[in-house]
Amino acid sequence: MAKDRNEPDLDRELAELPPELRWREWMRRIEAVLFASAAPVPREDLARVVGQGASVDLLVADLAADLEGRAFEIAQLAGGWMFRTRSAYAPAIRAAADVGDQLLDLSEFDVAVLAAIAYHQPITRDGLKDIFGKEISRDLIGRLHARELIWTGPRSPRRGAPYTFVTTGVFLAAFGMESLRDLPDPEQLEDAGVARASDRPVP
Repeated sequence: MAKDRNEPDLDRELAELPPELRWREWMRRIEAVLFASAAPVPREDLARVVGQGASVDLLVADLAADLEGRAFEIAQLAGGWMFRTRSAYAPAIRAAADVGDQLLDLSEFDVAVLAAIAYHQPITRDGLKDIFGKEISRDLIGRLHARELIWTGPRSPRRGAPYTFVTTGVFLAAFGMESLRDLPDPEQLEDAGVARASDRPVP
């Protein structure tokens, strides 16, 4: 979402406003940007719409407090912020809205391969084969790539310099994580029924 150009028509400082109204206007600008974005917005992009030296973190925190009691909230995901419906309202959305096209629609094995990539990135298809004991099809990799859950990483130093795969910001946002540090322990995945012990990525 970052822009290389300046926005000459935007008065960032709002010097003519008293401090309280200036802060409120900066909050509303951040709200507008988050509302218009389908992906997490990083701090540096939000800083483009507020005064120099204004704390984006404090503005977001005040905006989040304003949203208490609303059906949506601000979530910190993939190195940025975005609006997200509170989980308590998920059944209502499924009952009233057609959200089928928004679902990831991944098989259990797709998720297991995605988890292996997340835990071992950058990793090649041969590396995935070593983990699962069988060839990982190009079609499966293509499905994950088409959903922008994975991306091509650096070439491996191994013979032939095969491509590696890494997860993306879309992956983090889709699974509600701010960074890869939020990945659950593999044993937690098994306990939750998301992965089998045989699918567990090995150290």
